[in-house]
Amino acid sequence: MEKMFCYQCQETASGKGCTVKGVCGKNSEVAALQDELIYLTKKLCAAKVQNVKKIVTRNLFATITNANFDSKALKNFIDETKSLIPKDFEVDEMIGVMSTADEDKRSLKELITYGLKGMAAYLYHANALGFDDESINEFMQSTLSKLLDDMEIDELIKLTLVTGKFGVDVMALLDKANTSTYGDPEITKVDLGVRNNPAILISGHDFADLEQLLQQTEDTGVDVYTHGEMLPAHYYPKFKKYKHFAGNYGNAWHLQTTEFEKFNGAILLTTNCLVPPKKSYIDRVFTTGVVGFEGCKHIDEVNGKKDFSALIELAKKCKPPEELETGEIVGGFAHEQVFKVADKVVEAVKSGAIKKFVVMAGCDGRQKSRQYYADFAKALPEDTIILTAGCAKYKYIKLPLGDIGGIPRVLDAGQCNDSYSLALIALKLKEVFGLDDVNKLPIVYNIAWYEQKAVIVLLALLHLGVKNIHLGPTLPAFLSPNVAKVLVENFGIGTISDVDNDIKSMIG
Repeated sequence: MEKMFCYQCQETASGKGCTVKGVCGKNSEVAALQDELIYLTKKLCAAKVQNVKKIVTRNLFATITNANFDSKALKNFIDETKSLIPKDFEVDEMIGVMSTADEDKRSLKELITYGLKGMAAYLYHANALGFDDESINEFMQSTLSKLLDDMEIDELIKLTLVTGKFGVDVMALLDKANTSTYGDPEITKVDLGVRNNPAILISGHDFADLEQLLQQTEDTGVDVYTHGEMLPAHYYPKFKKYKHFAGNYGNAWHLQTTEFEKFNGAILLTTNCLVPPKKSYIDRVFTTGVVGFEGCKHIDEVNGKKDFSALIELAKKCKPPEELETGEIVGGFAHEQVFKVADKVVEAVKSGAIKKFVVMAGCDGRQKSRQYYADFAKALPEDTIILTAGCAKYKYIKLPLGDIGGIPRVLDAGQCNDSYSLALIALKLKEVFGLDDVNKLPIVYNIAWYEQKAVIVLLALLHLGVKNIHLGPTLPAFLSPNVAKVLVENFGIGTISDVDNDIKSMIG
C-alpha cells in the first residue's frame, strides 16, 4: 500500500508520483498534512467564511514544493483553518480530493490547484510589501470552492484559462509592488566572490525580508549575500545603498547542501527552495514566513516586523565564507530597462544581427537531464539572444556567450515571477514591429519547470496567447494523456528531445 502520493513537481519519482517519500525530502506524514490542509482550505472557501484571505494565501503557499517540511507548523495551520469552518458545514468528502474518478477531471483540477499555489506565492510577496488585489483573492477563494464540485471537462478547461488570466494579474501586482518599493531594476554587475567578513546568506524570494535584514545588519560588520532566486535583488536601486550587500553566493537551490556547508555563516530561508539541511550546518539555518523544517530556528513576524538579532549574533561568531568562484553576473533586464534600449534591439533585428530571441525562463533542478539547457544555450547560433527569468538561468548565465553589438546574449529579467517582464517585452516588440499576433515575433520558448510557480507562469503565457512552448525536461505527471493532448493540439505545447534536433526545429 502506498504511504503517500504526490506528483506536483517535475522531479516526482519515476515521472509518475512519489509513493514512499517525496523526492523533495518530505515524508509521508508531511505529505498527508499538506493534503489535509489543502482540502480544509477548499472547505473554508466553500463555507464562504469572511476575512480569511491571508490564511488562504498562506495555506496554499505552505504546501508548495520545498517550502514547509515541519509537521508541527502544518498541524497548527490545520487547527487554525478547522477552527474557522462552521461546525455544521459539510461537503461531500469524496469530491475534490484524489478520489475523483474521472482521470481527466482530476488532472484539470490538479492543474488548477497547482496554478493557485503559484498564484498564492506571488500574492504573498506582494502582500508583504503592502499591495493587494481583492479580485485575485476572490478568484482564489471561489475557485478553491468550485474544485469541490463535480465540474464538467469544458468548465474545467475554461477555469484553467481564467486561472492564467489571474496569473497575469498577480504577476503584474507583484511587479508593481517590487518596482514601487525598490525602483525599476537596472543593468547591474553582481560580484560572485567573497569578502573577508562574517556573513549571512539569504535564499528564497522575499524582498521584504531582505530589506529588514539589510537594515538590521547595517554597521554590524556582517555582510549579506544572496543565493538562488534572491540574486535579482541586486538589480533594484534601493538595495544598492547598502554597502554591506556583498554579492551573490553559489547557484540554484538544489546545490545548497554543498554551498551552505562552505558558506560558513548564518543562512535565512525566506520562501520555498529549501532542501532538507544536513546536520553539519542545520544549526546555522533559520526559516521565516511559510518555510519550516524541524530543527531549524523559525523567525516569526510580530506587528509587521521581524527580529533578526539571533541570526545576526550567530553570524558574528562564524568564519567568513569560503570562496566558490570569482567574476560577476550581469542582469537587470526587466521590462523598463529593455524598453530604454528598444530602438537598439529593433535595429539589431532589422539589420539581421539578431535573428531570434529564445525565452529560457523557469526553474533549475537536480536531474542530470537538465544539463540539456546548458548544452542548448551553448549550441545556439551567435545571432540569438536568450531572455531568462527564474533560477533556470544558472544553467547558462555564467557561460561566456558574449554579446551582439553590446547587447549581452543572456538578458536576465529577474525572478520566476519576472517572466511577466518577458511577456511585456514580447508585447512591446509586437507593437514596435506592427504585428497582430505575438506568435509572429522571432521569439521561441524553451522553458524548464520544477514547481507550482512555474505552473502559474505557464498558464499566464497561455492566457496571453503564446503558443508553441517547449516544456521540459518532462511534461507534468499530473497531466492525463487527454489533457496533455488538449494542450498540444490547442496551444502547441511540446516536449524537448535532444539539443541538435531542438535547435533545428526551434531556430531553423
